[in-house]
Amino acid sequence: FHYQIGKEIGAMAVVMKGQVDQIILTGGIAHSRYVAAYLTKKLSFIAPVEVMAGEFELEALAAGACRVLEGRERPKHFALPTAQA
Repeated sequence: FHYQIGKEIGAMAVVMKGQVDQIILTGGIAHSRYVAAYLTKKLSFIAPVEVMAGEFELEALAAGACRVLEGRERPKHFALPTAQA
């Protein structure tokens, strides 16, 4: 489990050409001190690791979508770096 999470985050760092500002651990895994410590130790060479334990991620996403649909907030657009030949 820990190994797979580390691999996936590492793979994303490669896709982003190492341009990673921060790694944020959230959701259920962030509640485990052991998992958070393990992943922080393994991944901190890529970027600083922040642990933000919480269980209301879906509610926060839905609230953000509602704000955009109601015109109270502009959507944010994120793009991966483009491949260069």
